[in-house]
Amino acid sequence: MEDCFKVTGRNLTIIMPCELDHHNAEKLKTGADRIIQSRNIRSIVFDFGKTNFMDSSGIGMIMGRYKMIHFMGGKVMAIRVNQRIRRILTLSGVYKVMEIYEGLPQQSKLS
Repeated sequence: MEDCFKVTGRNLTIIMPCELDHHNAEKLKTGADRIIQSRNIRSIVFDFGKTNFMDSSGIGMIMGRYKMIHFMGGKVMAIRVNQRIRRILTLSGVYKVMEIYEGLPQQSKLS
């Protein structure tokens, strides 16, 4: 699961798995929290390029990292979101607290 995390400066990109269920969400949560605390991360990008399924534990994992980064004055966004995942993010209200892109955003959005 370590290959799911990419750190560039103070930005953490989390490459979401094909299925974001309770088991995977817990692993991502633990790994992300460790990196956020040790590397002084100020922005998170959730990359949904491979994701086909997400349940409520995935939403919980995303919202927990959002709260942590937002408290520190940072930004959170989701990229490469397909229609199915966009619908889940919209129904759960996540779209209200973070930017969601179907493709890749311009580099300036990450700063």
